[in-house]
Amino acid sequence: MRILLLFVFSLLANGAIPWDFKELSKRPAVHEAVTQEPGVRALYFDSVAWKGKPTRVFAYYAAPAGNKLPAMVLIHGGGGTAFAEWVRMWNKRGYAAIAIDTCGNVPELAAKGKEWHPVKKHGEFGGPEGWGGFDQIDQPTTDQWSYHAVAAAVLAHSLLRSFPEVDARRIGVTGISWGGYLTDIVSGVDPRFRFAAPVYGCGFLGEDSAWLTNFAKMGKERAAKWLSLWDPSVYLGLGKMPMLWVTGTNDFAYPFPSLQKSYRLPRGPRTLAIRVRMKHSHPDGAIPEEIFAFADSFFKKATPLVRIAKSGDDWVEFGGKRRVVKAELNFTKDEGKWQERKWESVGASVRGRRASGVVPAGAKAWYLNLFDEAGLVVSGEDRTAR
Repeated sequence: MRILLLFVFSLLANGAIPWDFKELSKRPAVHEAVTQEPGVRALYFDSVAWKGKPTRVFAYYAAPAGNKLPAMVLIHGGGGTAFAEWVRMWNKRGYAAIAIDTCGNVPELAAKGKEWHPVKKHGEFGGPEGWGGFDQIDQPTTDQWSYHAVAAAVLAHSLLRSFPEVDARRIGVTGISWGGYLTDIVSGVDPRFRFAAPVYGCGFLGEDSAWLTNFAKMGKERAAKWLSLWDPSVYLGLGKMPMLWVTGTNDFAYPFPSLQKSYRLPRGPRTLAIRVRMKHSHPDGAIPEEIFAFADSFFKKATPLVRIAKSGDDWVEFGGKRRVVKAELNFTKDEGKWQERKWESVGASVRGRRASGVVPAGAKAWYLNLFDEAGLVVSGEDRTAR
């Protein structure tokens, strides 16, 4: 860990990372907040300055009874905020958890029948608007949204580590959509995390993401500047922690080729969990059981997810103690936009520690999914026709 921290500090000195990691590693000052949410503590913590003025980040925190608990930092996506129900979800699993807001907002109670909360600006201590901050690119680097959002996540980690009930050696991070994007960057900026689990989010946003129109409006030079500062591809290669990548085949924002290029960058172990047509939303991004199982394998000595050891065009070899009970080959015969392609599934065979499938004629892209006895999925890499 000390070597990793020195590596990050050297990058800071050379200007490769705009965050002052040494300062962000300190416990931020905390201010209590009022909440109507049961079972969670509402608070603000001090964050980095915006336009020369102090900012505070709103967060929900809670922990189950116990000492030296594992813990999670939870990062919302577009249209979201700090979600109390997300904290409670992890509390029920035996984890302390902090859910932060990344846009200077606070949550309001949801209307009856709504699962997730609307938001409102919290006033004089709020930072820049999200998400992406494309219209902020001409402002100082430290006044832009991505800078503030990543700083908030690192400071939340530092705060968690200061709580006596939390085991500082057992803290992970997960985020949904723009929160997955932030998780990618954080994995390269904050080596203290034990693992990272981005949901949907990836890098290479200038190639085929949902924000190509934003980049076109910015013009080539300004878009190139944004990508050089804030695209996750700049930071993913710095990370060495294990990562779990969770997404669906038809994600509207972060398509397959960009995802693949992203998950190949980090230097640590990777696990993929890619379901056919997984929905894109905060509730759907919070509940995949693979994320909880991944965390438990590091923090509770639970059986790890199936591990892909080797792979070929139509086969994978796997290891681990979980029993693979089913495999499927997912494929598309369509071309064009990845988000609009029709994906189909056919059964694949499992023999010993090897799964293989027959690629249908005309398939343009395909990959294998392995299912264990608990229904948890681990995916092989996407393949494309030559």
